[in-house]
Amino acid sequence: MKLVLFDCDGTLVDSARLIHEVMSRTFVDFGHARPPIESTKSIIGLTLDIAIARMRDKPHVDDEAIAMTAHYKSIYAGVRAEPDMSEPLFEGIRSVIDTLAARDGLLIGAVTGKSRRGLTHILETHGFAPHFIVSRTADDCPSKPHPAMVTECCDETGMSTSDTIVIGDAIYDMQMAKAAGATAIGVSWGYATVDDLLAAGADAIAHHPNDLLSHIL
Repeated sequence: MKLVLFDCDGTLVDSARLIHEVMSRTFVDFGHARPPIESTKSIIGLTLDIAIARMRDKPHVDDEAIAMTAHYKSIYAGVRAEPDMSEPLFEGIRSVIDTLAARDGLLIGAVTGKSRRGLTHILETHGFAPHFIVSRTADDCPSKPHPAMVTECCDETGMSTSDTIVIGDAIYDMQMAKAAGATAIGVSWGYATVDDLLAAGADAIAHHPNDLLSHIL
């Protein structure tokens, strides 16, 4: 039996454009310059308040980061509803999830810096909700790379971290997996470089969703 935990943004769905647009509007509304997209991509995966503080070069979450986080959340759904602001699946992800869901001895879950509402929207929109039996979000646990998202999913399913695989595109995913004692598989189609993923502890790199099957099955 194995537990396979997927990150969401940058791993299952391509959400960088949406996240960057919401982040940019939030920064502008608070009197800051519109951040470069590279800055936004670098924090995808972190809990939102920590991400905003880091983008403002603050060592800790301050009052403004808290206020900006609330504003970001308040405008997110409206921006997402605009044309060309969807969160599409990466090509090949659907067939991989369908293949894994059909196999005995595999449990599928999600570990994400998204809110619970955001993750639910993604899983329901793409028809994945029946396949993901466990999940932890930014509403449930400390931010990645803290291992709690992984260890709590393991506790809920009765799985050992040594039988758990974490799949993600961010260095925080790799660091979280290794801190929990799980296998870390980095994906190259997301927002971090392969070199950064390897430096963060990735045990292997998948360059296409189909590559994941050889690391799981």
